[in-house]
Amino acid sequence: MTPGDIAGLIAAVAFVLLVGFLAMPLLKLARVFDEARASVKQITDHTVPVLDETAATVATTNAQLVKIDAMTTSAAEVSQNVSALTALVAATVGGPLIKLAAFSYGVRQALEGLTGKVRR
Repeated sequence: MTPGDIAGLIAAVAFVLLVGFLAMPLLKLARVFDEARASVKQITDHTVPVLDETAATVATTNAQLVKIDAMTTSAAEVSQNVSALTALVAATVGGPLIKLAAFSYGVRQALEGLTGKVRR
């Protein structure tokens, strides 16, 4: 063997040791990526049902809100009708009642004046 062959053999062994030394971190990195992939798959498997349940809950809530909207609309209409009825009763009965109260007060005052019991 010539000194060039020995130098080549030493360089080849050094290269193999270098490749082996660099292969260890790459293998560890590959394991990390495998674990990350498994974690993402597990998270996805658990998240999809939660998202489905959330979508169902939102749909149910929207249906309930539509019902509540219908009820509040009906309540607003009833309130308007009661307000209109109150105004109608006040206009129809209120005026004559005020006149009747004033008339009865006047009659009472007149009767008290006749009997001599005038209030002051």
